[in-house]
Amino acid sequence: MAAANKLVSTGGGRSLVLTVIFVIITVAALSSSSIAMAATAASNAKPSNLDLASYGAGSLRPSQCLPQCTRRCSKTQYHKACMFFCKKCCNKCLCVPPGFYGNKSVCPCYNNWKTQQGGPKCP
Repeated sequence: MAAANKLVSTGGGRSLVLTVIFVIITVAALSSSSIAMAATAASNAKPSNLDLASYGAGSLRPSQCLPQCTRRCSKTQYHKACMFFCKKCCNKCLCVPPGFYGNKSVCPCYNNWKTQQGGPKCP
């Protein structure tokens, strides 16, 4: 009877140890994934301290539109269309928002110019 109790208690001890190891591994995995998600969110965050004076309407001369649109459209798969509309918008508004997409709030003219269907005209 004592031998049977030792086997049961040893088996129970093993399952307890395995359960504790499983919990430790799970907690470690969850904490590392949350750290990775926080790092990704921090790297994808848009800069909140944009200098509005250097990007607002009238901040560019017409000769600066081509290089600014080249920068703005450099990562799109629709490069030709992006460049066409960006140059059109830049010549009208004399500004191109910073970055490759978004940030249109720093250039209201660029942001508010719409197509006949109501979509954004400027990339």
